[in-house]
Amino acid sequence: MPLLTAIDLECYRGDRLLFRGLNLALHAGEILQIHGPNGSGKTSLLRILCGLTLPTTGEVRWRGESIAKDSGRFLSEITYIGHHNGIKLELSPLENLKVTCSLAGRSANMALETALSRFSLGGFEDVPAYTLSAGQRRRVALARLIVVHASCWILDEPFTALDRIGIAIMESLLEKHLQSGGAVILTTHQSLGIATNSIRKIHLGS
Repeated sequence: MPLLTAIDLECYRGDRLLFRGLNLALHAGEILQIHGPNGSGKTSLLRILCGLTLPTTGEVRWRGESIAKDSGRFLSEITYIGHHNGIKLELSPLENLKVTCSLAGRSANMALETALSRFSLGGFEDVPAYTLSAGQRRRVALARLIVVHASCWILDEPFTALDRIGIAIMESLLEKHLQSGGAVILTTHQSLGIATNSIRKIHLGS
């Protein structure tokens, strides 16, 4: 059974049709990479798939059940990171991860520092996030993936602002997530340097 299924999705932005009749199925160990020009509906599709926006028509299912019927279970098994980092700039990276754990109902422990170290943020754990570079802030946001342990990651342009080292760290994390039975839906304009045959692609727009 697929983890995530979308059935006959239709989405408008204002009066403009973004997509219609869209179907997809995401299985454990797979990446679904969404392509398309700016304005084609990539972010809108991600927001529908994680339950933040309702489609005009169609349905999203998690493990065979409508996400509208069991939203609590669904939300506990996904992590969504949008184009914006969603971190509090007045808080430190460590404090931001503690907030993430609290919202996800997870216990905050030493794994938080391990997550930051994984993204080469050792030594920056306790400084205000507003003092960090754009790439470092993106790494703080992505470190949430490590501490929440969700089955499905839904990521909008996760490589934004990352340098070559940051991209390599993220690609390694994606690969290990797939190997452990996780699944990923993401938008990105770049090729993925991941040793897997489980990357599938959807193109939006003409």
